[in-house]
Amino acid sequence: MNQHEIIKWGVLSTANIGVKLVIPAMQNGEHSQIEAIASRNLKKAQDTADLLGIPKAYGSYEELLAAPDIQAIYIPLPNHMHYTWIKKCIEAGKHVLCEKPLLLESSQIAELKELQETSGLIIGEAFMVLHQTRWQRVRELVQSGSLGKFISGQSVFSYFNTDSANIRNISEYGGGGIYDIGCYPTVLSRFVLGEEPIRVSAFVENDPDFGVDRLASVILQYPSGPVTFTVATQMVPFQYFQFFGDQKMVEVNIPFNTPDFRAMTIKVNSGDIHELPQVAESFSPENHYTKQGDAFSRAILFNETFSGSLENAEKNMKVLEAILKSAKEGRWVEV
Repeated sequence: MNQHEIIKWGVLSTANIGVKLVIPAMQNGEHSQIEAIASRNLKKAQDTADLLGIPKAYGSYEELLAAPDIQAIYIPLPNHMHYTWIKKCIEAGKHVLCEKPLLLESSQIAELKELQETSGLIIGEAFMVLHQTRWQRVRELVQSGSLGKFISGQSVFSYFNTDSANIRNISEYGGGGIYDIGCYPTVLSRFVLGEEPIRVSAFVENDPDFGVDRLASVILQYPSGPVTFTVATQMVPFQYFQFFGDQKMVEVNIPFNTPDFRAMTIKVNSGDIHELPQVAESFSPENHYTKQGDAFSRAILFNETFSGSLENAEKNMKVLEAILKSAKEGRWVEV
C-alpha cells in the first residue's frame, strides 16, 4: 500500500469500546493506521499502546492533538464530552470520527457545520452499522419493492446493566437507552427507507435511582408507514429488526452488534403462515468497524461520501429529541 493512501489515526482516550472493538478492527484496515493513543494518565496510555501495538502514547489529549503526523482522530469519549473535543480536534487541524450520538443537542450542529466548512476537514459520526453489507442489501430489498408495498417495520434492542458507575446510567453524561441504543433503530430505519420521520410517539420509563431512561417504546411515523421499536437497558439481552411489505418480509438477526467471525444471514419470508418458507441470503464475515474506519479514511483520501455525515447526524439527533419530547409531554411530536 502506498503511504499516500494511508491515514494516520490518533485515539482520544482508552475507553473500552475503542480498546476492545474499534482499534483492533481499524488496525486491519487497508487505509487506516492507528499511530497514537492518548489518556489523561500516561501509564494507562502506554499500557494500552503496548497491549495493542500502537507506536505512540500520550499523557494528555492536548499532546495528541498537537502531534503533527496525526491526520484523523477517533473519539470514544462519553457523550457529554463529544461537542467540546470535536471542536478542539477541528481547531487542531484534524479530521474527526466521533462515537454516536455525535451530540446531545441538535442546536450544536450549526457551529460544527461552520467549522467543517471553513476548515475543509471532515466530521463524522461512528454508526458502524451503516457500513454493513447486510444492511445495504436490506435497503435495496425495501426500496426496490422486492417486499411489495412497504407496510411496517419493528425492532427490539436490549441489554441488562444496573451498574451505577457505568456511563450509560449517569444522566449528566448523556446516559440512558435512547441515546445509547435507540439511535440504532432510528438511524437504520431512516437508512433503509430513505426517508425522514414525520412525527414520533414514545413511552419512556426512567430508572428511579439513576434518572435515565431504561425502557422506551417508540413509533416513528414515516411517509411510507410506521417503524416501531423497543429499547431497554434492564432487560434480557436481545436484538432483531424486521421490515414488512404486503407480499414479503425481511428479518435481520443480530442486526446491531453483528459478529465478524461467522457468515451472517437475512431471511426473506413469504407464503403460508403455517409453513413460513424462508429464503436465507448469506453474507461473508466482515468487521463493520474495519469497514467504517476505512470508509472515513477514503473520504479524506479520495473525497468519497461518508455515510455517517454531519448532515445525517443532525437529522438523527432531531428524531431522538422528538422522541424524548414526546415521552415527556405524552403526545405525538412532529420532527
